[in-house]
Amino acid sequence: MHSLPVFLRLQGRAVILTGEGEAAAAKRRLLERAGARIVGEEAEAALAIVADGDEAVAARLRARGILVNATDRADLCDFTLPAIVDRDPVLIAIGTGGASAGLAKALRQRIEAMLPARLGALAAALYRARDAIRARWPDAGARRRAIDAGLGAGGVLDPLREDAADAVPSWLAGEEAGLDGGRLAAIRLASADPDELTLRAARLLGEADRIYHRGDVPRAILDRARADAARVVADHKPDRPGAGLSLWLEMAERG
Repeated sequence: MHSLPVFLRLQGRAVILTGEGEAAAAKRRLLERAGARIVGEEAEAALAIVADGDEAVAARLRARGILVNATDRADLCDFTLPAIVDRDPVLIAIGTGGASAGLAKALRQRIEAMLPARLGALAAALYRARDAIRARWPDAGARRRAIDAGLGAGGVLDPLREDAADAVPSWLAGEEAGLDGGRLAAIRLASADPDELTLRAARLLGEADRIYHRGDVPRAILDRARADAARVVADHKPDRPGAGLSLWLEMAERG
């Protein structure tokens, strides 16, 4: 991972913007949407955008300890500006580390077409229901599994459903079937390359509570699992994998 993605709260905070023309105007609009207070080069600020990619300006700002984005000059950038899918309060950022703004834009357009306009309303509804969710599922593990099931593909709260926000009350009132019984899914990996994971394998890695695996399963594959999922090296499938979803990973034998 070449960069650490972060979301900065800029409301009322100073950001330096230099340069003229359409590139500067576009950056100004973006900063204004985020609520930033736009200032000139001599002002005090933690961030700066050099919209014309001027190397000398970027060098002066960096010498002052200011983090700089220089348009079309990836070599001068301390941070890059992603393509953004805005479903407030849901934000999806697509970055390429400055390699190709066109690719980031193309991916944004694809994702825009996939996501319902009311996705933000679902996030807001879940936020308002957070106390009721804790009361419904006091145990943290059971609560996470209930949320995963509701938000999963085809679930009551499937984020790709336009009416998912309206379904939160009925989801809270319903019965969560099979969330605590535990299940084990086995994945035999044909390749050590995480980019060659099947859609099913990638989805299960993102959902699993714990990963049982042989010692030869590459770390690059394990890194595709949830960060908080337990990793357990084992010689064989567990007889009692535990509550929630567990995975058994092993490499396929090569003939």
